[in-house]
This record gives sequence, C-alpha cells and structure tokens, in this order.
Amino acid sequence: MPELTIRPATAADVPAIVAMLADDPLGATRESPDDLAPYLTALKRLTDDPNQHVVVAVRADRVVGTLQLTIVPGLSRKGATRSIIEGVRVHAEERGSGLGTRFIDWAVEKSRSENCSLVQLTSDVTRTDAHRFYERLGFSASHVGFKLQL
Repeated sequence: MPELTIRPATAADVPAIVAMLADDPLGATRESPDDLAPYLTALKRLTDDPNQHVVVAVRADRVVGTLQLTIVPGLSRKGATRSIIEGVRVHAEERGSGLGTRFIDWAVEKSRSENCSLVQLTSDVTRTDAHRFYERLGFSASHVGFKLQL
C-alpha cells in the first residue's frame, strides 16, 4: 500500500474534504458539496488561526481522510490548555486500514506538543462504531454533550 502523509489542508483539498463530510447519513443532511464557497471561506478563517489545525491524509496523491484539531487555552483545571478533535472522516475505501488510529495518534501527539493536558471529542449518539473505536484508543465517555442549533 502506498505511503500515507498527514499534512495541512489546502483550498485544493476542499472538494475531497466536503465529499467525505457528506458521505454518511448524518453528513448527507447537512453538507452541500455543490457549493464550496462557504467551505473555502471557513478554511481560510481556520488557516489564519494558529489554534486551528485542519489536516488531510493523502495516499497516492489522493485525499483519503480529514480532521480538525482545535487548541483551547482555558482557566479551569488550573489554567490548562485542552484540544478538541472534530470532523474526523476517513474515505470509505480506507476504513479498516488503520488510518483512523493514525489520525487520532497524530492529534494526540500534536496536542502534547501544544502542552495540552486533555484531549476531548464528541461523537453523535448514533455512531456506535465510532464510540467503540474511540474507547479502544483510550478515550472514555465521561460527559454528556449538549447542542443548541442557531
């Protein structure tokens, strides 16, 4: 299997990223691959923020995964910095290849390098396979999350 590279996402990667975001039952209802303008605007804003890391996994010149890592300084936990993993997607053809584990390992190591004391993530309650995956990697379902649509 060709080598895998994890690197910062660029505007040229946006179509592949959006396609992966839309390629599941939840994403299909909230993503719009036919209009990339809002995604390009968002990527520019994220790229300009040093606390945001949007990365892609590339194999054989093809984007096969993506995730966003956000570094959040805080006052709680004695002024601890934490990180949040968001938007983890692995191309359907790569699932089961170990890419998801490599991605999360990358995010944890990046969090350590940013002096984070905690890595957190959320996962939709319907994603039971993802929950097992994260628990296998050492994450615990320690909190209940809430959202308010605006």
